[in-house]
Amino acid sequence: MAREYALEINEISATLTSIEKVLDLPKLEAEAVELEAAAGVPDLWDDPEKAQALTSKLSRTQGTISKLKGLRSRVDDLPVLFEMAMEEEDKSAAQEAALKDAEAELDSTSKAIRELEVTTLLSGEYDNRDALITIRSEAGGVEAADWAQMLFRMYLRYCERKEFKTDVLETSYAEEAGIKSATFRVSAPYAYGTLSVEQGTHRLVRISPFDSQSRRHTSFAGVEVVPVVEQSDHIDIDEKEIRVDVYRSSGPGGQGVNTTDSAVRLTHIPTGIVVSCQNERSQIQNKATAMAVLQSKLLERRRQEEQAKINALKGDNSGSWGNQMRSYVLAPYQMVKDLRNNHETGNTAAVLDGEIDDFIEAGIRWRRSQS
Repeated sequence: MAREYALEINEISATLTSIEKVLDLPKLEAEAVELEAAAGVPDLWDDPEKAQALTSKLSRTQGTISKLKGLRSRVDDLPVLFEMAMEEEDKSAAQEAALKDAEAELDSTSKAIRELEVTTLLSGEYDNRDALITIRSEAGGVEAADWAQMLFRMYLRYCERKEFKTDVLETSYAEEAGIKSATFRVSAPYAYGTLSVEQGTHRLVRISPFDSQSRRHTSFAGVEVVPVVEQSDHIDIDEKEIRVDVYRSSGPGGQGVNTTDSAVRLTHIPTGIVVSCQNERSQIQNKATAMAVLQSKLLERRRQEEQAKINALKGDNSGSWGNQMRSYVLAPYQMVKDLRNNHETGNTAAVLDGEIDDFIEAGIRWRRSQS
């Protein structure tokens, strides 16, 4: 069936117009001017944390403006591309190639606009922040540890493809294979809002590579996503309520990667929350980073408690949408299925290589429909 290019271009142009209205482009441009002026103050870096927050906000605002203007330019160029393709004198090979290029640009622009449209659905209090993701192996022994490492790789590959900055803060390796846990920070516009839909239990069914009889095994790994704290959050932690343990960092199989006890583990005694950091060279740096992670987890705990109160007032007795949220089946058939919104695919290899955009989009749209 022949594609109606003009109709498709008009549809994505209308979608982009609505996005421009929601994001309020003139307001964004005014904010960028104000932030640029604030960033030009001579004593800006006297307060490094404040300066970092300001320059980060400026970068994100400028990035959003650039993306909106870039997409508008691409949409405006599409009719010209198709017109040029149709005017090719060689009606065979050259025209076919030009038309193929124009279609590819139409599809690419349409996909970029759809992804940007999804960010307009992220209006939560912390959605525009960076994210802290912790992956833990759950039921399933060595299988679960291996599965946790597969998920860890999946998210790092996703972030790499999206050009999101990642910092691995802690990795606890299992004895035989895989990881017990890993925590990493994702720095990107709307990182928390985007990735928070990945929170919950992920189930894997496959023929175990660790089973000499090649039996099918089911294993579980948990994904926790919390927003990164900012100065305005006021999360006060009493030093007396924290137990500090220091230890030597280690790599896979117990291989030492540090000759000093620089890794730090913090236990928040009232809540039982435990965080670790081993990526910095000094114990002081690791403690500061671990404290920031602890603050983020306490902030998320506070947010969940507040939401629970709201749900109780609303009479919402349903369980958390995060638990048992996705199933990955590699045998006897291939399928990845989101158990909340029924989005699924048979291309398991692509998903495990980080191509989870469609699942994240479906999760965000599903979550919005539940609110």
